[in-house]
Amino acid sequence: MGILDNILNPVILFFAFGMLAGSLRSNLEIPPAIGKFLSLYLLLAIGFKGGTALAATGLSLVGALAILAALIMATIVPIYSFFILRKKTNPYDAAAIAATFGSISAVTFITAQQFLTSNELEYGGHMTVAMVLMEMPAIILAMVLVAMVRKQEALKKGGKVENADAPKISMSKVLHEAFTDGAFLLLMGSLTIGYITGADGAAIMKPFIKEMFMGFLAFFLLDMGLIVAKQLRESTEGLNKFMFAFSIVMPVVNATVSMGLAWIFGLSVGDALLLAVLAASASYIVVPAVVRYAIPEARAGTYFTMAIGFTFPFNIIIGIPLYYAMISYFWGL
Repeated sequence: MGILDNILNPVILFFAFGMLAGSLRSNLEIPPAIGKFLSLYLLLAIGFKGGTALAATGLSLVGALAILAALIMATIVPIYSFFILRKKTNPYDAAAIAATFGSISAVTFITAQQFLTSNELEYGGHMTVAMVLMEMPAIILAMVLVAMVRKQEALKKGGKVENADAPKISMSKVLHEAFTDGAFLLLMGSLTIGYITGADGAAIMKPFIKEMFMGFLAFFLLDMGLIVAKQLRESTEGLNKFMFAFSIVMPVVNATVSMGLAWIFGLSVGDALLLAVLAASASYIVVPAVVRYAIPEARAGTYFTMAIGFTFPFNIIIGIPLYYAMISYFWGL
């Protein structure tokens, strides 16, 4: 399936339609409560399906290697992203953007799963575990980087790290907010329940989890299209040509690096694509919510718009089939 075929997928067309309607300033909107329900449904469904799949196959050596590859990417992406961004923007924005791009987009992951299903390609339930685990390293590393920056700036100002101008941010509170975030907890809970109930649970939940999934995904992507159009229309704070280029080029770079790991670890085409999508995506839910508290010096309009306004639509429309084409070539399909 190429880029044109992906664009003609109904759920992608609903996303494009939402962007069009939003760009035309239409009064079409999804009520916030409905949008939140759709988001929660998708997280529940993907977590539950991943849990039941993991229960059926267990965690093999390949599955463990896939999770290891995901954790490696979640660790190195925010580090090298920070040092690239540091040359073009202030260190606080650099850390916030690095954390955003070091984490993942669950909706992009879900869309990639549907892409694989359409192409009749298998993937392991362990990839949902990998997705859940990739949320945290970027946040922790961003906090470490920001602590270093604050220390350096405090020393420059007064020779003391305990400078009064430095915000007092509690690492324990940051981690508490990250681990108790509703989206993260729902993913963990539904993954666990799916794993415990296994095949019996899958049979019970099939009408809700499987048969209704595509309709809810289409509705959610319509809402996302409206949100993306509104965000692009209203927020330009801190954005420039470099930030736009970073939002498009860095996902491809991260996906390519992850493909190298996938090839070294002997992952299947399906697992390799999901790993590439996880590495290429940027968080616009969990990480921005935590970073807004943890790095108040950073401009929220910058990292949020980069993630949802540029990287998300790029991955949904072009990135997924592009990464699949690259993997197909290197895997010799």
